[in-house]
Amino acid sequence: MSKFYKILITLIVILIIEIILIYRGYKNPAANAPAHAYNPKKSITIVIDVVSNQMSVFQDGKVVKNYTVAGGKPSTPSPIGTWKVVNKDNWDGGFGGYWMGLNVPWGKYGIHGTLYPNSIGWNSSKGCIRMRNSDVAELYKMTTHGTVVTIWGGPFGNFGSSLRTLKPGDIGSDVYEIQKLLNEKGYYKANPDGIYRDGFKYAIHKYQKDNNLPINDVITYKFYQALGVYLME
Repeated sequence: MSKFYKILITLIVILIIEIILIYRGYKNPAANAPAHAYNPKKSITIVIDVVSNQMSVFQDGKVVKNYTVAGGKPSTPSPIGTWKVVNKDNWDGGFGGYWMGLNVPWGKYGIHGTLYPNSIGWNSSKGCIRMRNSDVAELYKMTTHGTVVTIWGGPFGNFGSSLRTLKPGDIGSDVYEIQKLLNEKGYYKANPDGIYRDGFKYAIHKYQKDNNLPINDVITYKFYQALGVYLME
C-alpha cells in the first residue's frame, strides 16, 4: 500500500471517529448538560448576547442553562441594558404561550416563544427576545418577578454595535444612555426614558453650548466624544 493511501485511510478513520463522537454528544443530553445544576429554590439572572444570539442563565454566579435565541433586527434592535422582569403571562398566538415583560421605558419588550422556530439564532425579531417554545416554557418556570435580565452586544457597551446619529423622535438604548449621562452631569433633569423629546433637546443644546459644539438638534460622533463615549477596547 502506498504512503498516499495510508494517509488517506488514516484521515477517513479520524473523520469517522469525529462524526461518531459528535453524534453521541448530540444524542446524549448529559454530554451537553450545563456544568452546574439548577436549584429551584434560588433566584436566577439572565444574560443575553444579541450579537451571538445566545442566552445564559446564571445562579450563584454559575451558568445553569444556555439557550439559542433571536434578538432584534438592525432596524428594530433589542433594548441594550440591564432590566427586570415586571410581568409574566400566558399568551396565545405567535408568542409560544409565554411572555416575560421587561421594564424598558420606551416600549413593550420581553422574552417569548415563536411560531417561527427557523428565526431562532439570528437577529430577526422586532426587538423582543424570541426563544423556541420548549425553551421559553422551561425558562418561564425558573423566572420570577424582579428577575434581572442583561441584554448586551457590540463594542460600544450599552450603545450596542454603533454610535448612531440621533435626532428628535428617535427612541432606544442609545437615547436612554445619553439621557443618563446628561442627567449625571446635571443637564437633563427628567427621568431617562429613551425617547428624544423637547426636554432632551434643551439639555443637548446647553451641553453643546458649554462644550463649544455647534448648536443643533442632532447628536453626532463629536457630541459622543465630548460626552466621553468611545469605542470599548
